[in-house]
Amino acid sequence: MKHLDIIIKGSVQGVSFRAAAKAVADQIGVKGTVKNEPNGDVFIAAEGDNLSLEMFLEWCNEGSEHSTVTSVETNEGELKNYRNFEVVKK
Repeated sequence: MKHLDIIIKGSVQGVSFRAAAKAVADQIGVKGTVKNEPNGDVFIAAEGDNLSLEMFLEWCNEGSEHSTVTSVETNEGELKNYRNFEVVKK
């Protein structure tokens, strides 16, 4: 298990990106949170095994149907042992 902090840049707010991220995460067993940032980015805290996170990152680079992802930044972080994947709404 490992923890990744993921920042997705581009046209990723108001395009169902968070809901799609949750659906994909639930499908492949990734746990964590996803939220919109004030600057227009989307921030994801994701935890899972290497294969699940690799598949999730592949999806993050493509994004939801109406989004346009320009870049994805990742940093390894400390495990928080999330129980599920949640959309954080302000």
